[in-house]
Amino acid sequence: MSYPEARYHKETGEISATCRSAGEPPDLAIGASTSVRYLATGQSTDGRFGLYRWDMKPQASGPKPHFHKTMAESFFILSGTVRLYNGAVWIDAKAGDYLYVPEGGIHAFQNESRDPASMLILFAPGAPREGYFQALADLAAGRRFTEEEWTDLCRRHDNYFV
Repeated sequence: MSYPEARYHKETGEISATCRSAGEPPDLAIGASTSVRYLATGQSTDGRFGLYRWDMKPQASGPKPHFHKTMAESFFILSGTVRLYNGAVWIDAKAGDYLYVPEGGIHAFQNESRDPASMLILFAPGAPREGYFQALADLAAGRRFTEEEWTDLCRRHDNYFV
């Protein structure tokens, strides 16, 4: 394996880093049980990756088993215990545990514990996941999608439930 083609072609570096303070409020609430921080969106990284902090209260549900065709997804547990599904078995993942799911890999997650849990979710390459996350918040707030609307939304956001 070798390094990818250079994307930066100037002879000197530049000041271009961005920082998000831990004290900033979440970008999205999904019901009363989950908050999401958009640490790096696909748009802000020129499509390289998307990184999100997912904070769940005790007993917070998550997505049913599904897969993506266009992107890999990784999970890194920051605190608590998150039940991760690797396509074969459910794993009680704790702080420091990591799960990589390549394109096509079936996966799911939830917090079944009595304690809060937090994790980082990384999508590579970066995709506009924020629209899908907003739809989840809308569902939690009581919005109802027709079967056709939900199917179209999932297709547009590369979610294929099994």
